[in-house]
Amino acid sequence: MIETLISSKTRVKLLLKFFLNSGVRSYLRNLESEFSESTNAIRIELNKFEKAGMLLSRQEGNKKIFWANTGHPYFTDLNNIVRKHVGLDRIITDFSAELGNLEKAYLTGQYANGNQSDTIELVLIGNVDQKHMKTLCLKAKKSLHKHINCVVFKHNDMFDKLCEESKEKYLLLYEH
Repeated sequence: MIETLISSKTRVKLLLKFFLNSGVRSYLRNLESEFSESTNAIRIELNKFEKAGMLLSRQEGNKKIFWANTGHPYFTDLNNIVRKHVGLDRIITDFSAELGNLEKAYLTGQYANGNQSDTIELVLIGNVDQKHMKTLCLKAKKSLHKHINCVVFKHNDMFDKLCEESKEKYLLLYEH
């Protein structure tokens, strides 16, 4: 749907990269290899976002590092649009309403790093009905055309230990 509104594929990729997870930082050459697109196309779009104040940047050595300007008046709106584009809003609404005692839900994997993927990876914390969770994952897969992988922890302290040992990014999507 977002591709209908925004005709530049590079711009859509940058929106996903920086506005899904505001903690993501990147630079031109890294984006070039990640997107498999020319540096010129990426540079043009980065400059447009920066000129509009939607991205901030800083020179670090010979690299210009970019990140989302969370203080921009449209940041929250763009973040919501990107989440809806990925389908996270529907997943979290369904999961929080139907899974019993869901305390927290985190996004991890490629999307947490701001990369497009065919798989949405979630970490759920709480006393969750695992059988019903699998049913909801299949339902979400059919509607979003993406695989949904979920890992469940009954207690937050088990998840905290995983976070300490792992270099994965975890983006909090839901907290009850």
